[in-house]
Amino acid sequence: MEGSLVCLAFTAFIFFIIFLGAFFVVKQQTVGLIERFGKFRRMAHPGLRFKIPVVDKLVARVNMRVQQLDVVVETKTADDVFVHLKVSVQYFVIPEKVYEAYYKLTNVHQQVTSYVFDLVRARVPKLKLDDLFEKKDEIADTVRQELNQTMEIFGYDILKALVTDIDPDSKVKDAMNEINAATRMRMAAVEKGEADRILKVKAAEAEAQSKALQGKGIADQRKAIIEGLRDSVEQFQQAVEGSSAKDVMTLVLMTQYFDTLQNIGEHSHTNTILMPHSPGGLTAIADQIRDAMIIAGETNKTKPPAK
Repeated sequence: MEGSLVCLAFTAFIFFIIFLGAFFVVKQQTVGLIERFGKFRRMAHPGLRFKIPVVDKLVARVNMRVQQLDVVVETKTADDVFVHLKVSVQYFVIPEKVYEAYYKLTNVHQQVTSYVFDLVRARVPKLKLDDLFEKKDEIADTVRQELNQTMEIFGYDILKALVTDIDPDSKVKDAMNEINAATRMRMAAVEKGEADRILKVKAAEAEAQSKALQGKGIADQRKAIIEGLRDSVEQFQQAVEGSSAKDVMTLVLMTQYFDTLQNIGEHSHTNTILMPHSPGGLTAIADQIRDAMIIAGETNKTKPPAK
């Protein structure tokens, strides 16, 4: 009796396990594939699902989300430079072709990788290294179009293909950096030379203008001094009868002489050095100024009037 109870309990337990195995859960963005005795029967969509125990079998759960595969391809450019291209392929299973996606391809990653290798190595050797950096978007678009036409047959749609990295040989990168640095240094030297030239031209122009203004100022100053002395001589001769221009110039120079000595003596800190001299030496200076004024006056008299 006890043996029958044990057998009955064991049988009930087995049926309970089989009953539990008849239910399964399919997660969101996933599709389950059910086979019956090795033959595809139906697809199970997300949620709690039922299958006939022992008869039906859940053979796979196909991921319906967008997936990404990174493929690194080593190839050579038209100017014989070996580079590593990293191509990122984003793909997903077409909902209407889940059957093809599972049963027509054994390894989708290997298939996509093979096509990317073939497409990249057929395109890149036609381009030089500099052109490769500029046309990487064209290469990515070509890979996407060609790969999409092929993988659609197997139930996959290519969302995007991106060339995310172009890595030449380290020696080539060092050479490119040196060329770029030399080019920038040459441009900097040209700009610096142009700036120095402009500064020198502007400085020369400023100096020329300064000297011209300085000369004009000195000329105006001398003209004013001569005119002032002439007026002083005329006024002195009118005020003091019998005085000559020589006497007036001597008196003016003596006055200037003593005014200068007074100005020097008013400052306690000065670097001025007075050489041995006497006030009598002013007579020679006065004679020179007088002669210059006489010659200037005669020149103005003989000069034809301006038209």
